Amino acid sequence: MTAQVHVPSLFARVGTASVLTFAVGSTMLAPGLVNEAEASSLSIRALNIAASKKGSPYRYGASGPHRFDCSGLTLYSFKRAGKKLPRTAQQQYNKTRHISSSQRQRGDLVFFHAGRSVYHVGIYAGGGKIWHSPKTGAVVRLERIWSNSIWYGRVR
Repeated sequence: MTAQVHVPSLFARVGTASVLTFAVGSTMLAPGLVNEAEASSLSIRALNIAASKKGSPYRYGASGPHRFDCSGLTLYSFKRAGKKLPRTAQQQYNKTRHISSSQRQRGDLVFFHAGRSVYHVGIYAGGGKIWHSPKTGAVVRLERIWSNSIWYGRVR
C-alpha cells in the first residue's frame, strides 16, 4: 500500500517556504544565499560569489580575490558570474537599470548616496540585507541596510 500525501495539509503543517524547499530537495547554503534551483541567473550567481567571500578583509581599491573595497566586491562577483561592470560605485550605478525598492530582487545592486553622489554599493541578499565590503578594518559581511538614502540597480 502506498502512502498518499495531501499537499494542502502539508502546507498548513510546515509552512510554504519549508514545503517549497522540501519539494525542490535543495538546501540553503548560508544566510543570504539562495537555493540551487534559483542559482541559475546572473545576479544570483553574483550574489552567491559575494557571499562566498565572507570574512575577506576590506582594502581600498582592491577587487579580489582575497581583499575588496565595496565596488571591488561587486565588480569581482559579477565578473565571475559572467558580466563586466565598471570599477567605481558611481560608474556601476550609471551602468545599471534603475529600479524601485518594490521591484528589487536578490542579486540587485544597492547604492548608498548623499545627494546625487553614490558613495557605497552592495548586493541585495533579500530580507533588507546586503553583502558588502564596508570600510577599513572590516570584512565582507551580510548586514542589514542601515540607510534610507539608497537606490537600486539591476545589472543588465
